[in-house]
Order: sequence, then structure tokens, then C-alpha cells
Amino acid sequence: MPEDPKLHELDARTLRGLAHPLRMRLLSALRRSGPATASRLAEKLGESSGATSYHLRQLAAYGFVEDAPEHGKGRERWWRAVHQGVRFDESLLQDTDPAVRGAANVFMHEVANWHTQELSTFIGTRHEWSEEWVGASDVSDFTLRLTPDLASELNEKVHALLNGYRAHALPEGSPGAEQVRIHHHVFPMRTD
Repeated sequence: MPEDPKLHELDARTLRGLAHPLRMRLLSALRRSGPATASRLAEKLGESSGATSYHLRQLAAYGFVEDAPEHGKGRERWWRAVHQGVRFDESLLQDTDPAVRGAANVFMHEVANWHTQELSTFIGTRHEWSEEWVGASDVSDFTLRLTPDLASELNEKVHALLNGYRAHALPEGSPGAEQVRIHHHVFPMRTD
């Protein structure tokens, strides 16, 4: 796939800096809602400001967040996400270092937990959305019998289709537009 400058390619070092449940939640909050202080993030995520402050500094040390001084007043320290997302290299799950494999597993499980939480939140709040948005949402699953090559081809085509919609993305504040999350999972299953 072509390199996307808005994505950060995870490697063994940066993966260890990100693979923590609170760090992943902090980074996600900054990506979705924009710059914030440790105190605001603590309130939003139900954490202590000491914990959010510490983990934000760790994220900064690994290049995931940076200061956003244009938002600060006085001693307030504002943070912003450096990239719009990360690209996970599956080879990290096979790394020779057990610490890297462990961090990769934590990362993957946190992503799965986050996807489940997002979907559950939508299902629980769908009555708050307009009929038009409810009708435009989709919770589908498909089962196909494919080879690894065909599964890879499917992934590439889905990613290309989704990337094609980036050109149509509207700026924040556009009438009728909302952030839309798309979860895409392709994995093998054994049948009994």
C-alpha cells in the first residue's frame, strides 16, 4: 500500500511505548476530539490527572503526541496527536523478543476491545441518532472460504476503496457530517 504521511508505522520500540490501555485511549481521544490538557483528558476518561499526565509524557517520548502551545493559557499544557493513525506490522507478533510479542498482543487486544466498545456504544445510543444516520449505519458480517492470497487481495481492495473516500471527507463543522468509524476484520476460523 502507498505510504500515508498521516500514519505512524509501528516498530518494536514505538510499539512498546504505545501498548498500554490508557495510552491507547489517550491517543484515540486526541485524534478524535483534538488537542486537550491532561486534566481534561482525565475527566473525559475517568482517570486521575497524574496518570494521564504521566502517560501523555510517555506518548510524547515515543513520538505519538506533542505540545500544542497555541491552545495553552498560562501554565496549562495542551497536547495533540502527531499522526492520524498507526500501521501495525503483523511481524511484530512473531518478533524474537518476548517483550515485543507481549506488547503486540496487548496492542491487538486493546484494538479489539476498543472496536467492541465503539460498536456497543452506537447500538446503545442509536435512538439518539436521526433516522437517516441509523439507516446509513451497518453492522454486518460475512463468511467466505478463501486462500491467504485471496484474503490479502480482499484486504487490499477494501483498503483502496476506503482510502478513495478520504478525498470526500468533509471538514469539521460541515452540516450533516459526522465522524464515521469503519471496522474491518479479516481472520481465519476453524469449523468443527
